[in-house]
Amino acid sequence: MYRKLNNALTDWKNKNSRKPLVIRGARQVGKTFLVRAFAQQHYQSLVEINFDQSPEKKQLFDSNDIDRSLQLLEIEENIKPITKDTLLFFDEVQAAPEVFHFLRYLFEQRPDIPVIAAGSLLEFLLQDHDFSMPVGRIEYLHMGPLDFEEFLIALGHDQLARFIESYQLYETIPQSIHHKLLYYTQLFFIIGGMPAAIRHYISSDTSPHNISEALREHQSILQTYEDDFSKYRKKTDHQRLKKVFQKLPALIANKLKYVNIDPNDKAKDLSNSLQLLELAKIFYKVKHSSANGIPLRAEVNDKIFKPLFLDIGLVASSLGLKLTQLTADDNNIMVNQGALAEQFIGQHLLYSRQYYEKPELFYWNREARNSSAEVDYLLSINNTIIPVEVKSGKTGTLKSLQLFIANKKSPIALRFNISTPAVEQQTTRLANKEDCDYVFLSLPLYLVCQSERLISAGLRIKE
Repeated sequence: MYRKLNNALTDWKNKNSRKPLVIRGARQVGKTFLVRAFAQQHYQSLVEINFDQSPEKKQLFDSNDIDRSLQLLEIEENIKPITKDTLLFFDEVQAAPEVFHFLRYLFEQRPDIPVIAAGSLLEFLLQDHDFSMPVGRIEYLHMGPLDFEEFLIALGHDQLARFIESYQLYETIPQSIHHKLLYYTQLFFIIGGMPAAIRHYISSDTSPHNISEALREHQSILQTYEDDFSKYRKKTDHQRLKKVFQKLPALIANKLKYVNIDPNDKAKDLSNSLQLLELAKIFYKVKHSSANGIPLRAEVNDKIFKPLFLDIGLVASSLGLKLTQLTADDNNIMVNQGALAEQFIGQHLLYSRQYYEKPELFYWNREARNSSAEVDYLLSINNTIIPVEVKSGKTGTLKSLQLFIANKKSPIALRFNISTPAVEQQTTRLANKEDCDYVFLSLPLYLVCQSERLISAGLRIKE
């Protein structure tokens, strides 16, 4: 499956000051496949060690003598001498934290040797490590599930993906193409971006492909995550962690209240479980920001957040949405599915940043007596804060969005729905306040991967 991160790996390979690269991401998002495919394209050979499968091999890297460690590795693997044309790949590196020492000395003594490390529970190691991390001597790549454009390419619809990538504001999208893209958006709602689920869908023997195969794989992935919880028993109660995990999909798109997880459990204990799931990259906190300036994280209230799950397909399966047939004219999946639409947009925006930047996402919430307001997401582009609203259908009020614009003097606002794109110059104001002119950009859900590019174009209109 094509992944855009392959371009990031190519950039890393060609850097003059290349450091050992550590890929961070949840289990089964495709880290191993990405590295193997990259090595096949760019290197003469790949030396791969999985420390979950072969924990004893970490002894090869105990020494600070890098040449000696490389020699032992060549003997163990029965391979030719390792050179700059050999990619070293250490998988499931969280099972061998000692290897981080090796990464440090490799960078200092043999920077010509390319090395990539990856791990599905790496965040636990990085949080609780009792060794000296090689600060400044490694770099990170953050990885999530496939996005919608990668999904289209995996299904063989490269031309649709290229159409999205080349779309410009004010262009008319033909209704036939619009409906086709909405159809595949609905399909993504069900299958999601987990590589294994997509692979099972496109490799099913039936024609058209059988969605049931993808749903079965979702259950396998969810069960794998639950099985992993036994690794956390020293940190928290296994059953509580499982309970929180199973409750989260039903709580997305709403401010999290611990009473909605379990009214009889302590908030502190539930919070600890949430932290572990966040470290495992299974869920993310969309944090409230007052949004008075850049950076958005500067005005975060850590106690106010909405949960965002790893992948929309896992959410749909966890909630029991067993939708096995679609038609090109059927938009019923998205209509009245506001939470799923918000999950779809959220998981894309979360990983829309540069690959080396830690994924983070914010929203705005005002709770006043008899008057509450919420903007689904906030983006920071070109030093401008952009409010983002998500609608699952074609209609919906925008009172909260307009309130935010009037309060924060936003020059542009973005709405996602299932209509064709639109760009309008609008004016709004609060009572007894001056008018606020802004560009209102309305995009169909399937253009989410092009958000930053199209927002930048909209900002130029405002100028």
